[in-house]
Amino acid sequence: MPEANELDRLRRKSMRVGIVDAALPNRKVRTAAGVVLALSLCLPLGSPGWAQNYPTAPMRIISPYPPGGGTDILGRAIGLKLTERFGQPVVVENRGGANGTIGAGIAAKAPPDGHTMLLVAAGYAAGSSLYKNLPYDQTRDLTAVSHLASGPLVLVVHPSLPVRSVKELVALAKARPGELNVGSSGIGSLPHLSAELFGSMNGIKLVHIPYKGPGAALIDVLGGQVPVYFMNILGSLPLVKAGKLRALGVTSSERSPIAPDLPTIAETGLPGFDMTNWYGMMVPGATPRDVIGKLQQEVTRILALPELKDLLAAGGMTVVASTAAQFTEFLASETAKYARIIQIAGVKPEQ
Repeated sequence: MPEANELDRLRRKSMRVGIVDAALPNRKVRTAAGVVLALSLCLPLGSPGWAQNYPTAPMRIISPYPPGGGTDILGRAIGLKLTERFGQPVVVENRGGANGTIGAGIAAKAPPDGHTMLLVAAGYAAGSSLYKNLPYDQTRDLTAVSHLASGPLVLVVHPSLPVRSVKELVALAKARPGELNVGSSGIGSLPHLSAELFGSMNGIKLVHIPYKGPGAALIDVLGGQVPVYFMNILGSLPLVKAGKLRALGVTSSERSPIAPDLPTIAETGLPGFDMTNWYGMMVPGATPRDVIGKLQQEVTRILALPELKDLLAAGGMTVVASTAAQFTEFLASETAKYARIIQIAGVKPEQ
């Protein structure tokens, strides 16, 4: 029988490292270390079978933000392709709140079998610095699958502000210390952290005005009450074209493909400035490595599809599609960077 042949093969493999099955009484177990080594050799044999059969049930992608945002759009696009590939339905669940930590906490407590995925954005890396009591451990309870995409914000000002470049904005802020307001979609959000990094690197102080979401912030930016704002590139370009806002530069280290004439902040006199909006995929921390590998391969294949590239490009994003190890390293770097910015800004962690 195939099962018997496989068992015999495993027994022979075990004996080569000094372990014998209890069914072979005439052999001796040579060392405890041999037992451990043999088990370590045998266990991975079951892993490919696990990944080969995965997925075995409906899947879900948790988007920890309200519907309609970047994570929601990206999650639905990836979910559709995973459904086509795996033959299992993939549902996107929007679990917004607390800067993405509510949805992340739900994903962290899900069964670690690869059937629950979490999409994260840049704010995820700030969580451990903003909240004292996160409902999960970022390095233990969640693990990386892939960095998906990234794109810049745009530094915009109201047309009433007499500046047409980053250098002119810095000069005005130095001439009027503590007078220029900068809006954001909330404390710890990417626009907030971008403003704090911009101020610290230039030696200026912009007065931070947080709002409950980008929509509320934009109303006052367009009204001129808050003349400086780091804004989503896709939403900013029509307003810039209509003359309602003036764009000074993008926050990424390279120019954006959808606005190639717009300089980076780094090239306008602030070398090293780099703040990008990015998206990635995570799964519960104890998810088997081979399942993560299979999921990462499928996600990479999906992101290489022309329609996915076009979808991201339309939103000012570019495909990254990293390995799990690369995304883990990236997360550690971003977490450390955001921690430094939050410390400089004097933001106290919430309970």
